[in-house]
Amino acid sequence: MKKQDIIFGIHAVEALLKHSPERIIELWLLQGREDDRLTLLANQAKAFGTTIQVASRKALDDKSESSQHQGIVARVKAAKILSEHDLDDLLAKTELPFLLILDGVTDPHNLGACLRNADAAGVQGIIVPKDNSVGLTATVSKVACGAAETVPLFQVTNLARTMRHLQEKGIWIVGTAGEADCELYQADLKGPLAIAMGAEDKGLRRLSRESCDSLISIPMAGSVSSLNVSVATGICLFEAVRQRRS
Repeated sequence: MKKQDIIFGIHAVEALLKHSPERIIELWLLQGREDDRLTLLANQAKAFGTTIQVASRKALDDKSESSQHQGIVARVKAAKILSEHDLDDLLAKTELPFLLILDGVTDPHNLGACLRNADAAGVQGIIVPKDNSVGLTATVSKVACGAAETVPLFQVTNLARTMRHLQEKGIWIVGTAGEADCELYQADLKGPLAIAMGAEDKGLRRLSRESCDSLISIPMAGSVSSLNVSVATGICLFEAVRQRRS
């Protein structure tokens, strides 16, 4: 189990300072860069006793393993890995569950974008399998623009079993499949709900698909056969938001 992680990017560090400042061990800023937002973040970090260092662009590139760090990189205590038990704790205090299940999403950019969509839509938690799925990496946090700190990510050992457990709790699980007869805009998404999305290239696995209460498709008018998983997730989540508000 990892003890420490790297977080980079203005939004990701800003969210960490807001929600979990105690996790930040050390902060590196780009040498010679004068930026009001970076200065504000540095001052906030100093108030929590965080060590501040300046470093060259090459050093920040190396620390973050990316050139997209926006001049700020943090070494942090690794986030707690949330499990099935934590999911039960969430459900116990949630009146109208609205969850997202991601089956086998391995691209960190897609998971980060899905986290951002989930945060915007008011999703209370994302459920992913422990195996064959990306976790909360530095790239995920950067792409999520702060949502990795606000939307809980639950990593479960057996996804199909967890889906059955959700159903026992009265949560309706809607899965996406291109061949489904029911279109998204015909589905009832207003009650206790979990929307299940498949991997970038294969869709939902057989067991996951069979564990859904219903399957829906997104109507496609053009020549492409499928959408990127984060785009499809955003469409489905916000149709649910529209229905639940009306």
